[in-house]
Amino acid sequence: MKVAPGFGHVEVRDIPEPEPGPGQVKIRVRAAGLCGTDLHIYKDEFRSWPPVVLGHEVAGEIAELGEGVAGLAPGMRVTTETYFSYCGECRYCRSGQINLCPERRSIGSAVNGGFTSYLIVPAHNIHLLPENVDFQAGALTEPLACVVHATLTAPTVAPGDVAVIAGPGAIGLLTLQIVKAAGATAVVLGTNADERRLMLAQELGADRVVNVQQKDPLESVRELTEGGLGADVVYECAGAGAAAQQLLTLVRRRGRYVQIGLFGKPVAWDLDQLVYKELTATGSNASTPSSWLRALELLRTGKVRTAPLITHVFPITEWEAGFATFEDRSGVKTLFVPA
Repeated sequence: MKVAPGFGHVEVRDIPEPEPGPGQVKIRVRAAGLCGTDLHIYKDEFRSWPPVVLGHEVAGEIAELGEGVAGLAPGMRVTTETYFSYCGECRYCRSGQINLCPERRSIGSAVNGGFTSYLIVPAHNIHLLPENVDFQAGALTEPLACVVHATLTAPTVAPGDVAVIAGPGAIGLLTLQIVKAAGATAVVLGTNADERRLMLAQELGADRVVNVQQKDPLESVRELTEGGLGADVVYECAGAGAAAQQLLTLVRRRGRYVQIGLFGKPVAWDLDQLVYKELTATGSNASTPSSWLRALELLRTGKVRTAPLITHVFPITEWEAGFATFEDRSGVKTLFVPA
């Protein structure tokens, strides 16, 4: 739980077991993923409303239904969208872009999230997990929905494209799988600290992996592109300023730059390249309801696998060890389970 504003101020606390109100569902949490946003909240780089339980990547089973909830039942295996409330009236809400609502409040930052035993969410946020997806793999539906929104809601990749993905963490490896499912050629970039992650990228279908601290990726990208012009689309998934800058050298003229990772602070970026190369640069903020439906279908059909990304599972009482795996990049995806 984030107990106060500022750097740190995260600790384990006993809190009362919540009860669902009208139109709400109580989830018994079985697994919750650690996201970079949780680390940014810890460092006070992402807005939160303490005291608040962290965690927004959740899977579990329905424990109890609030008054007026129909079509759901205790025991169902589920995951949940993250927006606890939004205004419903602004231009973004009316157009289905609730992720951009200025009044949006999400679990794990404004409202108690999933790093606990029980979670309360609006019933309309609930999605049933496919039968072939267990709780731990299902906890990664939320980051997959975010990547679906970044790559497919406004299509950024097409069959035959060459795509470069910087950052072989969980988001980058999910992006890789979606890019491959779309029929593109994929190059994944990492550093010395990413050796295991780059190996996993190969196992998940990357056409090339490049350690940028040992080899300039420009040669590999030119070899894969017509006339050596450069990548059709590049995805920054690391939240690293150096990666963002490097991608500008790898994308072709009239190509597409897509920002998915969060930096947590301002970074240096050569915006002149947008002019010289006539680039299209886009960002993506969290997910939309439609991206959840596509994410669950990708999981159901096996076109995207989340289970191979899970490298660590900790009881929530060992949250500091879990956060350390993110900081030192010793794994890919860390999950917490109730103690």
